[in-house]
This record gives sequence, structure tokens and C-alpha cells, in this order.
Amino acid sequence: MVALMTRPATDAQVKFETHVTPELEILFRTARSLTRSQADAEDLVQETLLRAFRAIDRFDGRYPRAWLMTIMRNANINRARKKTPDLLTDPDLTFERSAEFADHVGPEETVVEPVFDAAVSDAFNSLSEDFREVVELVDLNGLAYQEAADIIGVPVGTVMSRLHRARKRIREHIGAEGLESSGAFRNGGAA
Repeated sequence: MVALMTRPATDAQVKFETHVTPELEILFRTARSLTRSQADAEDLVQETLLRAFRAIDRFDGRYPRAWLMTIMRNANINRARKKTPDLLTDPDLTFERSAEFADHVGPEETVVEPVFDAAVSDAFNSLSEDFREVVELVDLNGLAYQEAADIIGVPVGTVMSRLHRARKRIREHIGAEGLESSGAFRNGGAA
């Protein structure tokens, strides 16, 4: 009989399992919020994991979530650069691709209060990119201020300031819609 030999795990595999595997859920949530498409989110996470595995030997073990989010952000930027506008060459293809990113109404949207959701969405979308990015990282993806600062490449105070101003603008927008009594923004949280 031939005995099956299993190779011992390499240092890279151990580091990957230790630092990357526990962050898979947050990677998928973040990718979904960045791409607005399940298939694109899966592709983005796969690209992030491949890049992380290739670079795991150079990773010092500190702030794995921030490290992975930085990799994901760069992979997403590269992915967006590859998608060139082809409206002039093939308008039908452009329309098909844009349909992938369209919002689709599902059971959650039907059950949840649509007026409030629309107001929150409008308020969020009216924010500048700097503010939206901080709200997504901290409020939607649960990153610490320092992790968000590392990903964006700004001081932690800037993250805190942008987050405070973004939340305030969202509250003001919702208040202007007459929805401030819902209690969704009590204690300064962002829904």
C-alpha cells in the first residue's frame, strides 16, 4: 500500500489562515457595497485573496483588516480602470452592463419602510465621495477609525471629522424630509 503523504503547511499558508480567513465575511460585505453586484463582489474578493496570498510573506501581521481592505480598494480601482466606456462603439453592451448595477426591488425593500429607506439613501448618495467612503468603511462595514484611516491614507482625526460631518448631513437631510422622529439617528448613529 502506498501511504498518502500530506505536505506540512507552509508559513504562508499558516499566516493566510491566521490573518485572512477570519476577515472573509467583512471582505464579502465590503465588496458587495463597492460593486453592488453579487458576481462582481465575488470576483473582487477572489482577486483580493489572490493578491493577499501572494503578498502574505511581506505582511507584518498588524491590522489585517486594514491591509486586506487596502488590497481590495486597489483591486477595485484597477477593476474600474479596465472597464472603459464603450458607449460610442456598442451602446447595447453599455446598456446591458449598466443594468447589472441597477437597483432591484426585493422582499426586504417591500417590507422595510420605503419612504425612510429612500430618504437615507438619498442623503447618503448626496454626500461627497470622501464622506461616503468614511461612512461605508466605519458605519456600514464596522471598521475602527484607525483601520479606515489606514485604508484611505488620512489621519484618524480626518476620519472622525468626516464621519461626524457626514452623519450630521444625513440627519439634516432626513430631518428636512420630516422623518427625524423615527429615532433612527438617536445617539449620533448612522442607521
